[in-house]
Amino acid sequence: MRIKIGARFRSAVCDTEVVVVRAVEDGVELCCGGAPMLDLDSPRPAGTGPAAGADGGSRIGKRYTDPDTGVELLCTKGGTGSLAVGDRLMEIKVAKPLPATD
Repeated sequence: MRIKIGARFRSAVCDTEVVVVRAVEDGVELCCGGAPMLDLDSPRPAGTGPAAGADGGSRIGKRYTDPDTGVELLCTKGGTGSLAVGDRLMEIKVAKPLPATD
């Protein structure tokens, strides 16, 4: 899957929706709940749910990153599926602490 900054995707197995914040040149497979993600306009198949091990959920407003590829996603709608690049689960990006002032 070729992704670019600003592209929007939705999960095929839950309510999760994301927007791409940082992309890479080569193609990567974005997944949620163990299934490849769909374009925002694509209909979701009925009767599906997240696979075991990929059902940790995604939280609205959180940034998810994959340190190996550099892909970063912003979750715009939470769901029950976990975000992943291929089979590798993405991590919630931790905010950098502000410098202390005296």
